Amino acid sequence: MFEWWHWMVLGLCLAMAELAVPAFFLIWFGIGALLVGLVLLASPDLGIAVQLLLWAASSTALVIVWFRYLRPATVSAVGSSTAHVTGEIGILVGDLGPDARGRVRFQKPVLGADLWECYADRPIRAGARVRIVAVEGSFVKVEEVS
Repeated sequence: MFEWWHWMVLGLCLAMAELAVPAFFLIWFGIGALLVGLVLLASPDLGIAVQLLLWAASSTALVIVWFRYLRPATVSAVGSSTAHVTGEIGILVGDLGPDARGRVRFQKPVLGADLWECYADRPIRAGARVRIVAVEGSFVKVEEVS
């Protein structure tokens, strides 16, 4: 029979294993194990079948809540339409012209990166504030903010 601290150790091991697995999935099973450990601490007479059922149910509920409600609000817009990033404002790192590409730095990451290769239709001096007007492949088209 498992003791409460067995579940706590399992939960911590699963949470630490999440550091080695890039899927952000094991953490929910670790939190489920921690919850079972807390329940077992309060009610030590639970059988192993009830413990395993409680762990499976809590882990499944946490995974569902993550993928259905929490994940969409926290994941960046990588792969999404440019409508999400059009209008973002950044600072031009170097001079930019119609025949020369430059770089723009954003305060918060845009589509997963805070520094983007960019181009514009008109010359823009380094240090100017620019706005994204389009995303084309791995480049952003910008215009100067007046």
